[in-house]
Amino acid sequence: MNHYIASAAATAWSQPFFHHAVLAGTFIALAAGLVGYFLVLRAQVFTGDALSHAAFTGAMAALAVGYDLRLGLFLACVLVGLLLAGIAHRRKADDVVIGSAFAWILGLGSFFLTLYTTSASGMGNGGAGTTVLFGSIFGLDGGRTLVSILIALAVSALVLLIARPLLFATLDEHVAAARGVPVKALGLTFLVLVGVTAGEATQAVGSLLLLGLLAAPAGAAVRLTNRPFPGLVLAAALAVAEMWAGLAAAAWIPKCPPSFAIMAAATLVYAATYLTHPTARHTATLTT
Repeated sequence: MNHYIASAAATAWSQPFFHHAVLAGTFIALAAGLVGYFLVLRAQVFTGDALSHAAFTGAMAALAVGYDLRLGLFLACVLVGLLLAGIAHRRKADDVVIGSAFAWILGLGSFFLTLYTTSASGMGNGGAGTTVLFGSIFGLDGGRTLVSILIALAVSALVLLIARPLLFATLDEHVAAARGVPVKALGLTFLVLVGVTAGEATQAVGSLLLLGLLAAPAGAAVRLTNRPFPGLVLAAALAVAEMWAGLAAAAWIPKCPPSFAIMAAATLVYAATYLTHPTARHTATLTT
């Protein structure tokens, strides 16, 4: 049995699809860790949940009208991110209204999925919905891998570029605005980056598990250190390490879906922080 598992793992690790998954997954996780850290600090984790609904619906809408699902993914995630930014600058929205709206968006995705699978182009291709919901990182080819790497690198570079003023605006929005920091523009830019990251991360773990990849590594980093910039680096490092661990587990256990393995690793790491810091309550400061 052990020989069979080792043989299966060796076979998987030598295949191009696994190399593509590791390359794309590494940079997607890097971007998710960086973006997720600020999501946690800014108490905007709910945005990740909203984007998981939008990702599925956007992808299905694009397929239903004959476009590449990634176009729908990115457009839907960015537009919903901007919509949430607009809501955040108004009075507190009704939770019932928000919850109902997101449930309707998910139902709309089911409607578009039905349109696609019953159309001539999508007849018999019901697997498209499963791919979006649960990810398809082992299905990336060389071209899609390169695009994923470039997008994730661009997102990571932009997050690092705006990290200091964004941190200032996160910790004390009014003082930052008084000192000339473009708080609203930073918030909009950040949520656009969140949307783009969500679109990329959906390929790795799917829209259903998207929130976990954004929140779990960052949440663990926040619990382990209250120094923001080391915490930012730690969130990115944890996300990448969890991605590698999940992909390795999926290679060792052929019947284990990579999205599940990745999220299992992220969940275990986050849970472990409660063992090492059972009562810790960290608040980020400007200390570096």
